[in-house]
Amino acid sequence: MSSLSQSRVLIAGGGIGGAAAALALARKGASVTLFERSAEFGEVGAGLQIGPHGSRMLESWGLLDTALARGVLPGNLVFRDAITTEELTRLDLGADFQARYGGPYFVIHRSDLHSILIDAARDAGAELLTGQTVDDVVTEGHRAVLTTADGRIHKADVVLAMDGLKSRLRAKISDDQPVSSGYVAYRGTFPMDEVPTGLEALTDVVGYIGPGCHFIQYPLRGGTMLNQVAVFESPGFKAGKSEWGGPDELEHAYDHCHPSVQSATDHLWCDRWWPMYDRAPIDNWVDGRMILLGDAAHPPLQYLASGAVMAIEDAKCIADYADEELAIGGADAWDRTLAAVNAERAPRCNRILTTGRMWGELWHLDGTARIARNELFRTRDTSSYRYTDWLWAYSSDRAPAVAV
Repeated sequence: MSSLSQSRVLIAGGGIGGAAAALALARKGASVTLFERSAEFGEVGAGLQIGPHGSRMLESWGLLDTALARGVLPGNLVFRDAITTEELTRLDLGADFQARYGGPYFVIHRSDLHSILIDAARDAGAELLTGQTVDDVVTEGHRAVLTTADGRIHKADVVLAMDGLKSRLRAKISDDQPVSSGYVAYRGTFPMDEVPTGLEALTDVVGYIGPGCHFIQYPLRGGTMLNQVAVFESPGFKAGKSEWGGPDELEHAYDHCHPSVQSATDHLWCDRWWPMYDRAPIDNWVDGRMILLGDAAHPPLQYLASGAVMAIEDAKCIADYADEELAIGGADAWDRTLAAVNAERAPRCNRILTTGRMWGELWHLDGTARIARNELFRTRDTSSYRYTDWLWAYSSDRAPAVAV
């Protein structure tokens, strides 16, 4: 019998992280109930990049092949200058990369990955509820008490607060607020036969980086769709406007870029946009028998393409630690689990938050700083993994994924 078979776990939030946590804990034998405030499960957005640190988690749950069947394995990560389109550097994602990191780098539609995790969590025995808003969580002795907006009370051994960037439950631990980067993202996914000639042969993840902006392109769904992401610094935000980042700003955001980048902005959704926020790192995620995980604990800017993967790492980490601590036993086994997960995950995730901010500044340099950056990228040793091992070689297991 699993050490978690007598445990009850409640999860607030049914995004990718919440679904992954429900799956990981239900697979270990826990009784899991997940509360999602939306009327149905779903993810708004477009493509996701999943590094090998995420692939290894999916492989451990038997889901990697399913995810790859719905996604694309790009050949390279390529950086180009947005003004000249000159190639600056690339990272080969082939056999050597996969052997080093124990898994592939792939891209997938956000909704596809989410549905894979939701289906797997349900199949593992997790109870997944929609239309349920979590109002509060308090600790009473060795129990967590969760109250939903309709006044119902649910008791469990622990609550995982995975309610996203704008987490209501984070306020029980920190009085901070989301931090605006001043940048806004536009996205779009379109069938390849609707996009400019030449892009149908795209097999890489390509990032054009330029002054105050960048533009990402890669294929999705077996190469049948093109995914694009345009990110730029909002003039409205800089001017102190309360409403900023709208399509009127997109219209001229890439005027200083190469014509091929300018023309690609015609293939974006213009009826929605995403102001880019993160939060300042915090070291403590635990309040009694509640722990913040996923974007509720560590919402990053998107530059390291690790937001979803961090939440998946959180899920595997808490399931593994709980299995270990509950096998040892004691009334404080869950308290030890939460403390261990917090100690394991906070340094890792906070490093991604702060490095992501720095990486965004590096992408968006202008003037002589841009020239120096481009030269550094051009002369980078493309066979070296010294700058990526910390991100992709990580494992929450006792031993690292690779020897570094």
